[in-house]
Amino acid sequence: MRTMNDDELRQALTILDSYRSQLEALTRQARLLQATYEETMGARMTLNAFEAAAEGDEILVPIGASSFVNAKVTGKRTAVVGIGNRLSVEKDITEAAAQMDAALSELSEALKKSSSALNEMELAAGNLQAAIQSEYQRRQQ
Repeated sequence: MRTMNDDELRQALTILDSYRSQLEALTRQARLLQATYEETMGARMTLNAFEAAAEGDEILVPIGASSFVNAKVTGKRTAVVGIGNRLSVEKDITEAAAQMDAALSELSEALKKSSSALNEMELAAGNLQAAIQSEYQRRQQ
């Protein structure tokens, strides 16, 4: 490993600090994506229960915070689903389920990309940290 002059060492420390900030941002993004995925999966599971139920059956409907209420299924087979920007529309249950499936697919892909970017950034930061550590050790000798 080659030695660094003072300017290169300062630059490496600045880059490492930038990597750490980016890692924090990527970690927050991954957590948000995971939470959204889990929320969407819960909604999809509720739609599954609704699709499988007959009129008059009782199903558990999630209301958030790991809480559920009992609800009776009516003959009306629609769901109100979000379409973005805090807007919701009423859709046929089959269309709503398809929308949830598409959202889950997109979220899954985004999670993979986020995880990959996080791994790459961690590797780069780790390599730079090792180079800086090596330089400090060389200077102490």
